[in-house]
Amino acid sequence: MKNIEKYQGIIPAFYACYDEHGEVDGKRVELLTEYMVKKGVKGVYVGGSSGECIYQSVEDRKLTLEHVMKASEGKLTIIAHVACNNTADSCKLAAHAESLGVDAIAAIPPIYFHLPEYSIAEYWNDISAAAPNTDFIIYNIPQLAGVALTMPLFREMIKNPRVAAVKNSSMPAQDIQMFKAEGGEDFVVFNGPDEQLVSGLAMGADGGIGGTYGVMPELYLDIYELMKAGKVSEAQNLQYEVNEVIYGMCSCHGNMYGVIKEILKVREGIDIGGVRKPLTSLLPEDMEQVKKCASMIDDIMKRRHP
Repeated sequence: MKNIEKYQGIIPAFYACYDEHGEVDGKRVELLTEYMVKKGVKGVYVGGSSGECIYQSVEDRKLTLEHVMKASEGKLTIIAHVACNNTADSCKLAAHAESLGVDAIAAIPPIYFHLPEYSIAEYWNDISAAAPNTDFIIYNIPQLAGVALTMPLFREMIKNPRVAAVKNSSMPAQDIQMFKAEGGEDFVVFNGPDEQLVSGLAMGADGGIGGTYGVMPELYLDIYELMKAGKVSEAQNLQYEVNEVIYGMCSCHGNMYGVIKEILKVREGIDIGGVRKPLTSLLPEDMEQVKKCASMIDDIMKRRHP
């Protein structure tokens, strides 16, 4: 049986950390990693959507992962998202991640061209083969990738013994049940949509990976623990409150990750820079909403952790 315990829990998606010139800043990466350790999360998911992966070079992504590994000091489960929109660069990142000793690598399917499923399977298996001693996680996010993880494709992928999990960001929570049932007892499924963590856990998800977890990790940890304890109604009410914060963060002119980074600065004193174009930076008039969202988190925290 695989060691699935290291994947069970709350795993924030790691944010891109830039200096004043918009370049990856290793010191700020380490600062954010230390913050994650302090908050008590299970691990971090590095180089995914929240890490602005499609707007970063291979070297940017290597540098980020190197500093995460350095600062985490073995205290976090590290999942490295390594997909690029070509196989060669993806394999380079996979081999690099394995050389650093990550717990798992992950990949979305190739985007833009609508490839047949056998081509997607070959892409994922090629990446997995570049890190032959490391767990592989399929990232299913059809609303952005334009490709869904179908059951025939899933059955083909689990022939690869390194395929250990699915990060499921499709909207139907039923998909979690289907992947869990087909994958078997020691197969891991992560809930992806932050707004549906309660639903995902109720349908059998082992934990969650999410882009807003890092800005309010205590609240997602609370949801996870409440669901484990069978306190579904309380978890549901907290999910509603968290969702209101998410809706607020999505209401600015600037990109949501820019909002998140400003809230981290306001609430935690952590400056990890802005976002990289073509993501839109915050406007001065966004700051009122940023402060409102920060206050919403503070209010929930005061009630739950006085």
